[in-house]
Amino acid sequence: MTDFEDALQAAGVEKLAEALTGRVEINPDQVRQDLARLVLTILEFLRRLMEMQAVRRVEANSLTDEQEENLGRTLMLAAAAIEDLSQQFGLRRDELNIELGPLGRLI
Repeated sequence: MTDFEDALQAAGVEKLAEALTGRVEINPDQVRQDLARLVLTILEFLRRLMEMQAVRRVEANSLTDEQEENLGRTLMLAAAAIEDLSQQFGLRRDELNIELGPLGRLI
């Protein structure tokens, strides 16, 4: 498991709300890009949670080979879509980061 996964399990999902209470700064001159950064950061966070759940399901042998293949392909497509959208808004991957308090940084 990664540090992010370990911290997420240790802190529990209940702690996430506390971790996300930091300020979101939006510049009036860059509202579109700042909102895109916020939305894409949330999408990346959700993608990582789905990836963690997928790994658990694979390790538990609760999926067929076809389901594993579909899940892997879907997660890769989601990552590629987030990357494409990031590029459209001129954002680098490291800009899709957020401090998650006791969980550390997202990326």
